[in-house]
Amino acid sequence: MNRNIPFLDLVTPHVELEEELVHVFRKALHTAGFIGGAALQNFEKNFAEFCQTNECVGVASGTDALLLAFLAGGIHPGETVLTVANTFIATAEAITQAGAVPEFVDIEEGTYTMDAQELRRYLESCPSDPVTGKRLSRRTGNPITAVVPVHLYGQMADMDSIMEIADEFGLQVYEDACQAHGAKYFSQRENRWLTAGSIGRAAAFSFYPGKNLGACGEAGAVTTNDPEIARKVRILRDHGQPRKYFHEAIGYNGRLDSIQAGILDVKLKHLSRWTEQRRAAAKVYDKLLSEIEGIFLPLERENFLSVYHLYVIHTRERDSIQQKLTKKGIGTGIHYPVPLHLQPAYAFLGYGEGDLPVTEASAAMTLSLPMYPNISSQDQEYVAQVLSCAMEEAIVTV
Repeated sequence: MNRNIPFLDLVTPHVELEEELVHVFRKALHTAGFIGGAALQNFEKNFAEFCQTNECVGVASGTDALLLAFLAGGIHPGETVLTVANTFIATAEAITQAGAVPEFVDIEEGTYTMDAQELRRYLESCPSDPVTGKRLSRRTGNPITAVVPVHLYGQMADMDSIMEIADEFGLQVYEDACQAHGAKYFSQRENRWLTAGSIGRAAAFSFYPGKNLGACGEAGAVTTNDPEIARKVRILRDHGQPRKYFHEAIGYNGRLDSIQAGILDVKLKHLSRWTEQRRAAAKVYDKLLSEIEGIFLPLERENFLSVYHLYVIHTRERDSIQQKLTKKGIGTGIHYPVPLHLQPAYAFLGYGEGDLPVTEASAAMTLSLPMYPNISSQDQEYVAQVLSCAMEEAIVTV
């Protein structure tokens, strides 16, 4: 008989924490504390400690977190910001909304995060401004001022290499950590473990409900060790006002409401346990799937700790395999089937097929399997069994 295995189980953790979460709502009702206040301040303090940063500023979404971090950090209209194309559009969208121009660097095979050597090759191929020494975009002729690595599927990019290159070429670094709450790696540069969100000038987190730390609605945060960036984000998120009716800048309505902050603070206490459950589930998948011909398992770098926001395999038989899994009651996902450089929204940049070969190959093969803290080993065994049979059929058919 077919089982019903969801791609993501958002019901169970909320039911388990129902009384704590309802208490947050009751407290807001009884105090009318809907915007700002202790709930927001407590979450910002606790999440900053979790990320090992000095500052955390809650905002309305992960997209707002990216945009406000760029604006607070001094990304200017017309400048070029380098990132990757295998990410949700919010990464590039926020660059565009800040007035800058995104350009894309290819990714590594296996980890599917920014390829540091491709980043270096691209920068070395660009001309230098004779006055400032800044590298100039080959596409626009404007200065390249920043790079935004994306910590994809829960694993951090090669930040030691990226930071070294950024220092060499005078680039700001902003982390897109929207899928990497609590991810870590051992930095050879600093000889210690570093946490996602603590490395660049600032980092953006999303707390969309499906994230490892998810709100019951939209929410996000900026983390940084720069108090001036934190101050500016706080002003920008609240209509540019450092205090009510006094507007230092033209800002945004990008506040994180108190109920969502309180919900996130409750869940944050459980995040480390949930992460360990995700990592244990990933090991089960690794063992069960390692002998199946025709699939490529996610690669976790040595001395990196992925939080497995997603468990993503790659196979050339992706579409037929997904159909077979669906028929057997197994939920799956396909993340970023059309890379950003080939999306109509960014056609004006002039990219074409073949410009980012690893990114494009990945987009055609990526398939995300069910992954959540409470997934059972029995359900994983069923997924593996169905996947193995589906791959055998696909290979025979070919």
